[in-house]
Amino acid sequence: MKSFDVIVIGAGHAGCEAALAAARMGMETALFTMTLDNVARMSCNPSIGGPAKGHLVKEIDALGGEMAKNIDKSFIQMRVLNTKKGPAVRALRAQADKNLYHIEMKQAIENQDKLSAIQAEISELILEDFKVSAVKTKEGLIYKAKSVVLATGTFMRGTLHIGKSRQEGGRMGEPSSKELPEFLEKIGIEMSRFKTGTPPRVNKNSIDFSVMIEQPGDSSSLKFSDSTTDESIKNRKQLSCYLTHTNVEVHNKVLSNLNKASIFNGTLNSQGPRYCPSIEDKVSKFKDKERHQVFAEPEGYSTNEFYLNGLSTSLPVDVQESMLKRIPGLEKASIMRYGYAVEY
Repeated sequence: MKSFDVIVIGAGHAGCEAALAAARMGMETALFTMTLDNVARMSCNPSIGGPAKGHLVKEIDALGGEMAKNIDKSFIQMRVLNTKKGPAVRALRAQADKNLYHIEMKQAIENQDKLSAIQAEISELILEDFKVSAVKTKEGLIYKAKSVVLATGTFMRGTLHIGKSRQEGGRMGEPSSKELPEFLEKIGIEMSRFKTGTPPRVNKNSIDFSVMIEQPGDSSSLKFSDSTTDESIKNRKQLSCYLTHTNVEVHNKVLSNLNKASIFNGTLNSQGPRYCPSIEDKVSKFKDKERHQVFAEPEGYSTNEFYLNGLSTSLPVDVQESMLKRIPGLEKASIMRYGYAVEY
């Protein structure tokens, strides 16, 4: 039976930072994930920073974390936001090559002393005198631990919603964890349900950028981590993002189909994020607004996928297609991945 000081369950952003922090403090640490192919995978927006998160990333860097270093290695655009406003609301934001971000973080995990990355699903915790003493995998293996950190993200009993369609999953194409939440409930831990969403991804070759506003990266040597050298980023090729807007025609299409969105038809009643509303939320709550921003953002150097920031949705696929045909620059957009909501 293997024994660790700390076991971290889940290898997203939080799980990676927790595991690295424990190992760097000299503790024998194990990081468990259902698939090592998706360590630190950017499920939704492939970016780091912004008005709220940028502050947090700098604090993580000051405490010896990895996220700032990792985005400095993998950004495809670095930009200061709100430059026309005062210094207090300006913020550094990086667009990431989402696959490179994953690769660099996985390497940091694999190369860290006292840290073992293990692909396995944890099905239950083993308690002794009301304290966690070990974890048990779905295959029946037991790993002893003095401390256990749960960083499961959207994967605990995750359910994906597109219109009236529902399927189990923590992320599209990946299974959810069912046995661990069942165990936690069995020992008396009260569970809540949350929800979030993601927008469609479209093929770059189907976008008409000529009617959008180009937003290039800043040319100066901007970086998140104090340990990143200017030399390492000075020749980085930066990719542009592009701004377009919804319109009244789009809003009417959304409003006429609200009964088909899981968030509005009673299928999904969990608590959503405060500052990341879906397009359904925006047009129903702010009916006086004639347009909302949509940013077309590249997902990496080696892919044609563009992320439509501002169009998070759980509407049916036919409504998503119809909605895009009414947005300038996206009239002929070819959807590669449809938007969906995830409840967890």
